[in-house]
This record gives sequence, C-alpha cells and structure tokens, in this order.
Amino acid sequence: MKTVYFDNAATTPIREEVVNRMSEVMRLNFGNPSSTHSYGRQSKSLIESSRKRIASHFNVLASEIVFTSGGTEADNLVLRSAVRDLGVTEIISSKIEHHAILHTIDELVKDYNVSIKYVDIDTNGAINMSHLETLLESENKQLVSLMHVNNEIGNKLELKSVALLCKKHNALFHSDTVQSVGHYKLDLQDIPIDYLAASAHKFHGPKGVGFVFLRKNSGLRASIFGGEQERGLRAGTESIHNIVGLDEALNLSYQNLETESAYIKDLKSYFISELKTLSSKITCNGQSGDLDNSTYTLVNVCLPIAPEKAGLLQFQLDLKGIACSKGSACQSGSSQNSHVLTEILEDDHLNRPSVRFSFSCFNTKEEIDYVVEVLKGFID
Repeated sequence: MKTVYFDNAATTPIREEVVNRMSEVMRLNFGNPSSTHSYGRQSKSLIESSRKRIASHFNVLASEIVFTSGGTEADNLVLRSAVRDLGVTEIISSKIEHHAILHTIDELVKDYNVSIKYVDIDTNGAINMSHLETLLESENKQLVSLMHVNNEIGNKLELKSVALLCKKHNALFHSDTVQSVGHYKLDLQDIPIDYLAASAHKFHGPKGVGFVFLRKNSGLRASIFGGEQERGLRAGTESIHNIVGLDEALNLSYQNLETESAYIKDLKSYFISELKTLSSKITCNGQSGDLDNSTYTLVNVCLPIAPEKAGLLQFQLDLKGIACSKGSACQSGSSQNSHVLTEILEDDHLNRPSVRFSFSCFNTKEEIDYVVEVLKGFID
C-alpha cells in the first residue's frame, strides 16, 4: 500500500544524520554530566558545545538557553514562574493558542487567581494589534503569551511588532515558537522577546527534548526541583544524546533552510492549486492559504463533503495510507471540535470536515497527486 506522511506539524521524521550522531553519543558518551571524572566531563562538554551552537543560531548567550523535555515544559516553566516569582498578575493571550498555554493559564487562575485577558482575533485568526495595545494599557504587572506560528491554521504573528509593543508598555513577552524554530531564522537581539519555547521533534530531531530561551537576568526560577542542572533552572540528569540530536537537527535545518523552505513552499502551493481543481467550494482555514502570511509548512482545508461521507473521511484516508490531522473533529466521532476553528469559522463551515496537511522536505508532488486523487472520491 502506498503511504504518505502529511502530518509534519504533529511531528517530523528524524534525519538520518541526527540518528547517526545520537547513536554515536549513546555508545561513547554515557557518563553522567554532573560527574567530575573524565566520563562526566566529556558528556558535559558535549552539552555545553550544543548549547553554544544553538545559542548562535539566535544571536544570544549560551547561558540564555535552558534544555527541557520539550515545548510544553518550556511554556509551563515560563508562565508558572512569571506568576509565582515575578509578580505577574495579568496574562494577555489569545483563544487560539496551543493547549500547553491555555491549560496552563487555566491552572494559574485556580492557583494564583491571576487575571486573564484575551486579545481579539479576526475571522482569519489574525491578532488585532490595536486591541492588544489597548489591553497593554494597564497598571498591572503583565505577561503577553502569543505563539509565533499557529499549529492548526499556520498564521504567522508579527513577532517583532508584538515584542516592541510589549517593551513600550513594560510587559513581559513569551512566545511558543514550536512551529517556527528550525523553519524561520530568529535574531533575538533584533526581536526583544523575553522568553521563547522550542521542541526538537518539529524540525527532524528527537522527541522528548527542547529548550527555552530566557533573556539574561530574567528572574525566573525552576519548576522541577532536585539537582543543580541547567544552572538550577531545570533539575534532572540531562539527556545527552537527545540534546546533541536537537543541536544536530537544528544546525541541519538552518544550513538547508533556503533550499528546503523554497521546496516545501512550492509543494504547498501545488497542493492548494490541485485542490482547487476538485471544487471551487474548497476553502483554506485561517490564513493558511496565503503563502505570504502563513507558514510554508502547512495548509488547513475545509472540504465540501456530505455528512454521511464526512464521518468516514479520516478513517478512509488512513486506510489509503495517508497520514494527516483533522482540523475539526466533525469527521472523527469526537465530541469536541478544534478550539481554533471554533473561534474563527461560521457554523456552516464548522460543520464541514476540515483537515490539516503539513509538509516537509521529504515529501513529493507525486504524493500530493495521490492525496488529491483520493480526496476526489469524497468531494461533492
């Protein structure tokens, strides 16, 4: 059976070079990096070399990079410590953030009675900058948390504009950049962001490792306690092979960024044009159909499919070997729709099946042709 993997926004296949490098480290560098003997020092040296190279991609200090288990832990560390340790009493976010943000905010409301304000978004999911500035006109200690690239609809936030606006109003700014690190270059000397979260498995690295960027003298404190690893900000023996794998994957992503991003953008453009030949009623959710204002890595489409067919769509795509993600739960039997699509779509579109297709440098136009041919059998 032919198989097509179009779910790269969920996770990406690991590059062979990354697997080889990680395997080498697991074989040769098993020492505990906290140990003072030669085995430990070798492991520690690998971690610090990786930290330094990762920092160089963002034009920041190595000491501003803290390794975590991934983006979710990074987001939790920032949000919880900002409220607990920095005296933040008001968080500004949006209702289309990742659940790593939204659910953490819910817990902070329960635990610390922090105030939450949600910035307005338009029907395409774009942040209303005027409303954001209005929300920032407050005497309270504020933290803004807005993602750079939306994981469902691909909208890109004007990261620098938001950062400058926050700086103007003395608010802290955190961004979940899990969908953009490795796919976009971010100069954090030019973009005055305070905190940033990333995860290796979104750019062809291993799962279970990521990092948080914490601006120097951030004042944040640990949420996981134990040893003094990561300068006391994240206790626990470091996963050396995963950290080295993250470093290798990120380095390869940025080395190949120009050619691979152009290739993937062409795939996305081709996919959208081929879908439009099936039906003029196929629409792109959010800004995902806009090649300039959305990430080049994904498109979220609303399909004109009859209810009796919609219920079987995800199942049938899987049977045909096609891996993708539902953008709306209508077709899956789940009791909940996508919280992102619920915020931006009218009922007539929300009641149709929406599917997110996300691409990588390992995909081909032949795979797109196959997916379009399969979808043809469902379109009304």
